[in-house]
Amino acid sequence: MQKVQLGSSDLQVTPVCLGTMTFGEQVDEATAHSILDRSLERGVNFLDAAEMYSVPARAETFGATETIIGNWLARRPGARDKLVVATKVAGPARGMPWIRKGSPDLTPQDIVQACEDSLKRLQTDVIDLYQIHWPARNVPAFGMVYFDPAKDKGVSSIHQQLEALAGLIKAGKVRAIGLSNETPYGVHEFVRLAEQHGLPKVATVQNPFCLINRTVENGLDETMHRLGVSLLAYSPLGFGLLTGKYDAGGTTGAGAPGDARIARYESVRKQRWGRPEALAAARRYNALAREHGLTPTQLALAFCYTKWQVASTIIGVTSVAQLDEDLDAWGTTLAPELLTAIDAIRWELRDPAL
Repeated sequence: MQKVQLGSSDLQVTPVCLGTMTFGEQVDEATAHSILDRSLERGVNFLDAAEMYSVPARAETFGATETIIGNWLARRPGARDKLVVATKVAGPARGMPWIRKGSPDLTPQDIVQACEDSLKRLQTDVIDLYQIHWPARNVPAFGMVYFDPAKDKGVSSIHQQLEALAGLIKAGKVRAIGLSNETPYGVHEFVRLAEQHGLPKVATVQNPFCLINRTVENGLDETMHRLGVSLLAYSPLGFGLLTGKYDAGGTTGAGAPGDARIARYESVRKQRWGRPEALAAARRYNALAREHGLTPTQLALAFCYTKWQVASTIIGVTSVAQLDEDLDAWGTTLAPELLTAIDAIRWELRDPAL
């Protein structure tokens, strides 16, 4: 895999990134270390984490993922120098009162303290890519469809947050900055204010992008292309819906795969990935994959791997075998007629997991 540059930063990463939010909940530390070993062995140089991980989020596992990665780095001399390590500061409280006492804001002081805490858990001197996990301002995200200005409230400004991030870069604690779960407006404002005030420009935006959620293509892709910001695509397998594991038994009941995330966690079933419409659409794409001699996983990942919009695709796994399957899908090409069929399904069913 040829490395790609993230935005206008100096970060060079593989186009496949290892997502780690399963570490500490579905994946114990020993298994996580085996996955990290295998990922590095296969040439992946990009890891993504967050202070709020593991997922599903619980007070007991807050910070667990970063701690597991930090322990692995401490036991693998030289590994840190081969890696681009990304993590995120959580935005305002979303039902997680254990993060900053459920603060409805993300202040500059919050950003600085969260970064210090992540550095300690990761056992490193610098975070290569530090991202705001979701905006402080009112935005439709995580399954919300419509923007409602009536929900606006006073929070720290984008300018203030940029100044805090700039301070972390100046102090040598962060190399580059990024956003997550952002909108075209948000990306424009971060870039505009950076240019206006001589502050660091965001290198990346990490948003959902997969066959059942292509909302990036509803205008955000043009914004990022024209502003020189790279897309990190998360949930390329739709939380497992696009692997085919739920096709036969669904996400609930006796036939559902009990060890799989949507079936296992009620909190996940209540989110966009648990919608009946999302499963119905996934079944259509999974059937299409089989009709063309591909596994559902190959189709879903190849769709992301080959999209011009995507700089790096974040894969989340619970075993070394899953990691190998996802990495083996690299290089899969999709015929023009298959891409046309994919677009036809999207035209009919749109983005049920938006």
